[in-house]
Amino acid sequence: MAERRVADVVVERLLAWRVPRAFGYPGAAIAPLVEALESTGGEPAFIPARHEETASFMATGHAKFTGGIGVCLATQGPSAVQLLNGLYDAKLDSKPVVAIVGEDISGPLGGAHQEIGLSRLFGDVCNQFVRYGRSPEDVAALLDQAFRTAAATRSPTCVVLPRQLQEAVVPDLQPSAVGVVSATPGEPLARVLPHDVDLDAAAQLLGGGQRVAILVGQGGRDAAPEIIEVADRLGAGVATSLLGKPVLDERLPFHTGVLGEVGTPAAAELMGGCDTLLMVGTNDPWTEYFPMPEQARTVQIDIDGRRIGARYPADVPLVGDAAETLRALLTRLRGQPEQRWRATVEASVDRWRDVAAERVAAPADPVNPQLVLQELSARMPGTGAVAVDVGSVLYWYARHLTLPPGVNAQLCGTLGSMGCALPYAVAAKLAAPDRPVVALVGDGAMQLNGLAELITVSNHWQQWRDPRLVVLVLNNRDQGGMGGGLAPSDSTRRRPDVPYAGWARLLGLHGVRVDRPELVGAAWDEALAADRPCVLEAVVDPAVSLAPPEPAFADLRGLYADGAPARKVREQVEVTVNAEDFV
Repeated sequence: MAERRVADVVVERLLAWRVPRAFGYPGAAIAPLVEALESTGGEPAFIPARHEETASFMATGHAKFTGGIGVCLATQGPSAVQLLNGLYDAKLDSKPVVAIVGEDISGPLGGAHQEIGLSRLFGDVCNQFVRYGRSPEDVAALLDQAFRTAAATRSPTCVVLPRQLQEAVVPDLQPSAVGVVSATPGEPLARVLPHDVDLDAAAQLLGGGQRVAILVGQGGRDAAPEIIEVADRLGAGVATSLLGKPVLDERLPFHTGVLGEVGTPAAAELMGGCDTLLMVGTNDPWTEYFPMPEQARTVQIDIDGRRIGARYPADVPLVGDAAETLRALLTRLRGQPEQRWRATVEASVDRWRDVAAERVAAPADPVNPQLVLQELSARMPGTGAVAVDVGSVLYWYARHLTLPPGVNAQLCGTLGSMGCALPYAVAAKLAAPDRPVVALVGDGAMQLNGLAELITVSNHWQQWRDPRLVVLVLNNRDQGGMGGGLAPSDSTRRRPDVPYAGWARLLGLHGVRVDRPELVGAAWDEALAADRPCVLEAVVDPAVSLAPPEPAFADLRGLYADGAPARKVREQVEVTVNAEDFV
């Protein structure tokens, strides 16, 4: 009987925590663990990425799309450094990820080549838990603690395992020495509900509002029926953060769309006109689009009490699970809303939809990028998933892609890092190989890491029951990455024109290139009908304006008072915000 090594124990703990795969880049310091994973026959599987950064994005993407715990592997030194981007994504978007880092401590005078102080390196991003493995007997309990902490705190953790420890033989352990799995990843660890007195206060505040707005973030997932019922009970309008975009059916007549610089005028107007605000599971940083100070009384619901009041003052804080808390509120809310406010909100939504249609139809050279996303709306498979990158594609996604109910869409919300979408898409596809996935990417992100990760796609797609993974590349040759009307002839901003669809074909995938607006719909049809993953390269106009909406100083109360189509615009204040903060 083969001796049981520490690397085998790691594999056992991954299975115990229902981890189907670990993403990483192989190296000498992690080789024993990689060998142990590859000897299992695929349960759990080792998925080699082309770079450690994309491996960490894949682990975070797995956590985002599945609700489980993502796992990434790397070695010491520069390999460990490359994990930070994806781990910070997990930290800022509150997703559980465990990083297992190998270290080779052999070397002259006890020093190792490529040695970095890993405790300090990961001390901020994995501030909830960073530990070294010291002895074979302790590794199982150490890993259980790392997984339990990641699940409980919804954050990344790190375990460092020296190579010599991975290779060490594990003595027979007493049952008490083995960690016990007690947390359920991806779900609240307990039924969290606010106190009755706080629920009563929230119901009284909301019931007294005349112009109620509801802002929904990613914490509202699985609470869509309750949110809609509360909105109807209060006659409220609804807006979402970027991460909250998939929560509700965007075709609802009172759904104003995404709030913020990437969002819609209707959402900004909703915030500008409300006198009461209900925030559900959101930590949206676009605070200049929130109601003016002292304009609105606010109830905020969040499972993490540290977030309440962090972006906007909360009159009644409710720490609890969104669906549970909303159900408790509904038993306390009366059902006689003021209908004029709802009618005003719906009129604002109608105006925005007319404006959006005009923007999509506007001529461009050669293709309007807004048209490309609009054409996907009618074709997006209802069982699919969407991964979105950072850049101008984020604006077009927020405004012009209507997600079918139930479609899971994810992006690097708070960190705002380019290069996340294709690794996310790989993780989503591996987690559900029978469902289609669409990645929305700019040419900058595609050149950053997407061209390389297409190799990963080409290595796995033949194992997928549904081979559809469509990577849309908006090729605008704009080095600035955010479009906005600067001339593409400016050599300082011009990005090399890469044949993205041709590269896909070289890898044995399908590739479609479209540079005529009348062919965009047919190009989507071809991409979604392909018998293998496809890169759809759309050559788009970099001069199309991003046109961010005016902030919340656009006040709907002028409409509410007299029904006139004009808006009052308040005196604007200077507010600084990080343009890459998209929560």
